[in-house]
Amino acid sequence: MYLKPPSHVGVILDGNRRWAKVRGLQPWAGHREGAKTLDNFLHWCMELGIKQVSVYSLSKENLNRPKKELEEIFEIFYEYIKKWERGESDFLTKYEVKVRFVGDLSRLPPKLVRLMGKLMEKTAKYQKRVLNLLVSYSGHFELKEALKRVVEKVLKNGTVEITEKDIEKNLLVSDPVQLIIRTGGYNRLSNFLLWQSAYAEVYTTKVLWPDFTKKELIKAIRWFNSVQRNFGK
Repeated sequence: MYLKPPSHVGVILDGNRRWAKVRGLQPWAGHREGAKTLDNFLHWCMELGIKQVSVYSLSKENLNRPKKELEEIFEIFYEYIKKWERGESDFLTKYEVKVRFVGDLSRLPPKLVRLMGKLMEKTAKYQKRVLNLLVSYSGHFELKEALKRVVEKVLKNGTVEITEKDIEKNLLVSDPVQLIIRTGGYNRLSNFLLWQSAYAEVYTTKVLWPDFTKKELIKAIRWFNSVQRNFGK
C-alpha cells in the first residue's frame, strides 16, 4: 500500500508514568524513556517526509504535578534541547527543521527558556520542515491569547468584525492538523490544538508512549490514508 504522509501530524504523548509504574520505577524514569522515543519519532517523521510535527510534550495542567517530578522533567528537556542545539542529533540540520517552542513559557525555569530561545534562533533560517514543541501549553491558553491580540487590534483600528482569518493569524500554531496520534489508549484531545484540530483525524493506540515504534507510526499513517475526509460536506 502506497504511504502518503499527512503534511501536519500532531502527537499526544501519553503513558510515560504508567510505563514506569508497571516496572516499579519512579515516574521520571518513564519520562526519560519517553524522551528517547520522541527523539526517534522525530527522525522517523522526517524520514517519511512529514512537513510539520506538533508534539504535546507538557500541558499547563501537568505543571501541577509534584515538584520532584517537574524538576526531573525540566532536566530531561534541558538535556535533549542542549543535544539538539549542539548538533549531536543531526535531524534538524539534515532536514532543515525550524524548531518552535509553543506555550506559556513564563511558567518554565529561566535557564530552560534561554536554551529554547537559542535553539529557535539557530533554526529560524530553516524553511523545509517545522517542529512545534508544545510546552506549558493548553488550547484554552492559546485561544485566549489569540483573542486578546485580535481585540487589541480591533480596538486600535476601530473595526467591529472579527473573522476566522483574524484568529488564525494570531494562533501560536497557524496550520491545521491532518492527523493526531494519541498513545496510551485514551480517546480525548486533552486541550491539544483545539482550533487547528477541527477536522483532524484522530488515531489512538493502547501502546504506551515509551513503547511506540516506527511500525506503529506507519500503521497510523496507513489508517489515515484509508479514511475518507469530507470536511463536513
